[in-house]
Amino acid sequence: MVSAHKSTTPVAKHIPDFIDYCEVEKGLSNNTQRNYEQYLKLFVLWLKETDNEKLLPHELVAGHIWDYRLYLARTYKTPHGSYLGKKSQNYYLIALRAFLNYLAERDIESLPSSKVKLAKQKNEETISFLEVDDFEKMLVIPDTATFSGARDRAIMELFFSSGMRISELTSLTTDQVSFLKDKNPRRTFELSIVGKGKHIRTIFISPRAAEWLRKYLASRRDVYKPLFINTRSGASEDEDRRLSVRAIQMMISRCARLAGLSKKVTPHTLRHSYATDLLAHGADLRSVQELLGHKNVATTQVYTHVTNKRLRDIHERFHGGNNSSNRTG
Repeated sequence: MVSAHKSTTPVAKHIPDFIDYCEVEKGLSNNTQRNYEQYLKLFVLWLKETDNEKLLPHELVAGHIWDYRLYLARTYKTPHGSYLGKKSQNYYLIALRAFLNYLAERDIESLPSSKVKLAKQKNEETISFLEVDDFEKMLVIPDTATFSGARDRAIMELFFSSGMRISELTSLTTDQVSFLKDKNPRRTFELSIVGKGKHIRTIFISPRAAEWLRKYLASRRDVYKPLFINTRSGASEDEDRRLSVRAIQMMISRCARLAGLSKKVTPHTLRHSYATDLLAHGADLRSVQELLGHKNVATTQVYTHVTNKRLRDIHERFHGGNNSSNRTG
């Protein structure tokens, strides 16, 4: 058994190697790598602000972690000026845990990842979703006579039709939807995508979503590979023209606001709405799990707000005890 050694390299300078490790040895998706890098940037910033920039891995103690947790909960504000919720705080702490696990695997003496406790959340997660009528109000906001309007309508239609994650949608290319040349107005198309954890799954594009994708693609006069592109002038490389996650988040938030919706609406809200709609129309939880690309059905069970209502409706409709005429006196 190899004993751990004390590194003379400060904690912060180990992070780039950790990100490389995530890609090469762990095989994590590009999106997960970016998230870890982004979350750990805040940890590095905190080290600088607290004069711990030169802190070595073996010098990191539980007191530092506690102070960092207080910083996440009480001091740090997002670019929008809001404090982090418990769920968001945990994303930063999970990234730190993963980094400490990496140090342990490299036999670098440091604080065990088990010392990083996560913020407690409510047992039942509240799912934010839209009723179909509210979603329809959002759909008519973009001016589809313009390039960006046709694009934004196609994006929202695709989200609701497929339940895709935003990272999956932004990574699509025009080659992947070449089948849309088939203009059958009643056909639902299938598309294989690489989702979270590099798992391949099939998503479905409804006839209406397919039609809006065709309209958007017909408005393009370029040969860029990304399916959804920005209107930035002067960009010549494919990746420079790929529409960013942030741009889509802002677009959806804007459409919701202009549609008069009071709740916060994000791309993930549309994914939740997709799952909720399927369950409300009779889909079983296992099928929805597969359509969403959830590895474990427990993840899908957050949609109990729908399944519980369906069970109650079924009980009220079919259980003899609910019908007074079936009771014997």
